[in-house]
Amino acid sequence: MVIRVGMLGTSPGNGHPFSYSAIINGYDAEGLEQCGWPVIHEYISRRDPADFGVAELRVTHAWTQDPVITRALCRAAGIGQAVSRPEAMLGDVDAVIVARDDVDSHRPLAEPFLAAGLPVLIDKPLTLDRRELDFFTPYLIAGQLMTGSAMRYAVELDRVRGRLDILGELKLVRGTILNDWAKYGIHLLEAGLSLVAARPCSVTALPGAHAGVAILLDDGTRFTIDALGRVSPLFELELFGSEGCSRHSIVDNFTMFRRMLWAFACMVREGRPAIAPAATLDVLRTLIAGQEALHGHREVRVHE
Repeated sequence: MVIRVGMLGTSPGNGHPFSYSAIINGYDAEGLEQCGWPVIHEYISRRDPADFGVAELRVTHAWTQDPVITRALCRAAGIGQAVSRPEAMLGDVDAVIVARDDVDSHRPLAEPFLAAGLPVLIDKPLTLDRRELDFFTPYLIAGQLMTGSAMRYAVELDRVRGRLDILGELKLVRGTILNDWAKYGIHLLEAGLSLVAARPCSVTALPGAHAGVAILLDDGTRFTIDALGRVSPLFELELFGSEGCSRHSIVDNFTMFRRMLWAFACMVREGRPAIAPAATLDVLRTLIAGQEALHGHREVRVHE
């Protein structure tokens, strides 16, 4: 049975509406090449035709703020219906993906669909506001809302996922990313926290010319993340243990996106959270605490 999906929104510097739609539907080679996202065109066009399609999902409707972009998206990914406003999809789709990564847009776009009982996937980061997180929390718990970074599913982490014992006693987790903490910190929070059993307790801002934080986990392990600003694409995760270390450069966007979309399809089909709500809340509360720590140059408790 086809799960009809609506794709919602676009934001500067974020090509996820195009990449997600192409992974689910397949793509039109000329349309994708001309859509203005050469990096996405490059990694999508390298894949075998057998790699496309995600469970029963099918993007059938699309809306963005710009009708020109909406038409380009529909052409690139074979989406049949371009709508003039998001709510026009209600009654014609089974689920929606909010593919904007600007946090202020998330609640206004998602709320009509959540209120209607539809499953929703919201791009990262969901919110940087604790009170808004309280609004979204019941939907996370109910298995109606999924959110986060696809780096939770990075293929590069498969060697240690569920097998951290090969490193012995974990001493330190260290992540390095490009750009800023507010929008990019969540990538390595998802990647790192999804590997460990310990939960975050507090976040302290680190001194220096770029944004950096030290996250204290409840077993005493330290997890540091450095956001280097404007540098070449960089998503690095390192784990250091008593018996060895493991270093990972995360570069395979296609596979992590496809895995995340597969998890979303399972949530839609089964009506259960794709990710344990406590894990998603840990990530988001740590992200918010990090933002507060960087602004106040202090230690912030994650569960304040």
